Amino acid sequence: MATAVVAGATVQCTMGMAPGQLLVTSQAMVLAGGRPVATVTDAAPMTNITPCGMCTSLTNPQVAAATAAALGVLTPMPCVPAPAGIWMCMGTPMVGGKPALSTDATLNCAYGGCLRIVSPGQMVVNY
Repeated sequence: MATAVVAGATVQCTMGMAPGQLLVTSQAMVLAGGRPVATVTDAAPMTNITPCGMCTSLTNPQVAAATAAALGVLTPMPCVPAPAGIWMCMGTPMVGGKPALSTDATLNCAYGGCLRIVSPGQMVVNY
């Protein structure tokens, strides 16, 4: 059984060096554990997804440039989230006409990483 993801959830990118946070802006009416439930459309960079520390992906232009300047030594640069689409998850209820976000969701980054939910922000409401 999946757990509902809410505002304040912790996310992690496979190319990031620290966790980020999920902020909910898609709806404010449906709550779980006293916080707004996230939907698959809560995927905007900086608005919904905060940076995940330092980025290590060589497809990130900043990382590639810094690594080239360091003569090929991988040089992480600050993460600037670049979501490629919306969150992908299966079999969740609808919230405001959009699928709710669950703990099994993933979101691809344009720079090659994949975001996942580390902590749903609450431990009460399951689907």
